[in-house]
Amino acid sequence: MHFDRHSVDKDFISSTPGYFPDVAASWWNDHTWQLKNRITSLSQLEKHLNLSSEERNGVLLSGTKLAMAITPHFLNLMDRDDPECPIRRQVVPRIEEALEGEDEMSDPCGEDAHMPVPGLVHRYPDRVLFLVTSRCAAYCRYCTRSRVVSGAGDQELDTDFEAAYQYLEEHTEIRDVLLSGGDPLLFSDDKLERILKRLRSIKHIEFLRIGSRIPIFLPQRITPSLCEMLKKYHPLFISVHANHPRELTLEVKEALERLADHGIPLGNQSVLLRGVNDDTKIMKALVHKLLMCRVKPYYLYQLDLIRGSQHLRAPVAKGIEIIEGLRGHTTGYGIPQFVIDAPGGGGKVPINPNYVLQHNDKRVVIRNYEGEVFEYPETPLLKDSPLEPAAKFEA
Repeated sequence: MHFDRHSVDKDFISSTPGYFPDVAASWWNDHTWQLKNRITSLSQLEKHLNLSSEERNGVLLSGTKLAMAITPHFLNLMDRDDPECPIRRQVVPRIEEALEGEDEMSDPCGEDAHMPVPGLVHRYPDRVLFLVTSRCAAYCRYCTRSRVVSGAGDQELDTDFEAAYQYLEEHTEIRDVLLSGGDPLLFSDDKLERILKRLRSIKHIEFLRIGSRIPIFLPQRITPSLCEMLKKYHPLFISVHANHPRELTLEVKEALERLADHGIPLGNQSVLLRGVNDDTKIMKALVHKLLMCRVKPYYLYQLDLIRGSQHLRAPVAKGIEIIEGLRGHTTGYGIPQFVIDAPGGGGKVPINPNYVLQHNDKRVVIRNYEGEVFEYPETPLLKDSPLEPAAKFEA
């Protein structure tokens, strides 16, 4: 198969068994078949793709760092001959992963330092990250938790579920729990429901979230029975992860619509990746297709400083340029928040184009998406306001 990697992929195309022509439709549409037939070795990958030397050596290296696993569904989206294919770049290892920049680290978001019990990260005041598994359907080469996922990293994830539940019960300030890992939707319906039911028994937890790339990597997993189970635990949100418009196939669209039809609000978290989506046209096509799938573009992340990710890291300036190219040029619903997860555990910091040109206690001078300049009168603070007077700002 050959794809134009510069194509904006506006249409929803089926991920048919192109590289797997002898596979019956009943198997192809079965998520257990997809998982059992993941591509996990060099010999399997070479049956379908013409690998570059950088990819071949990267695959050989992957067993010592972050395992390779690619679902047949996702493999079908790749260009057979182009190592710069935006889908290949995300999941096919490259030898550049062996190169570590001086600023890169194994735990760039400082999760281990904010883990009061194994597997539970409490970094923000009212919410926690609950790492419930170390396995995914496929492994992104830029994974921020490559130290613990896939079984090939430096550490093992050893979540203590009972200690986590006890911590949540004792900390009544926690109102929001995000299930992640690994990918929670790899669990069976029953196993996932046991976790959701236990969390719902804690009175002060208001809503639940699941972070998952399963709808993109393995849309066959989004079954009616899974959706029926999930809807019992509202309010429940799911954050999916798509980086390029080609990932949004007909099968993915149907899976996302099935979740939405069961009342689950959907958001997308993209990572800004060099050679994948560091282009305004590509990002605009992605956000438009996401909205057609009833998914709100939520975050665009600057790539975390994970070890071995230099070849995928785009400049921060590129992310700002993309947001500038979206704001005012498409619907506000389609504009994600560009953020840097501050290294070492500082949390997400929003990064925006500079629309405020001047701000003092008299006025705010702003520009719009067309470059036109406007003034808005500043309102004096009330005398008993706890806020400081408006800071003077010149740009």
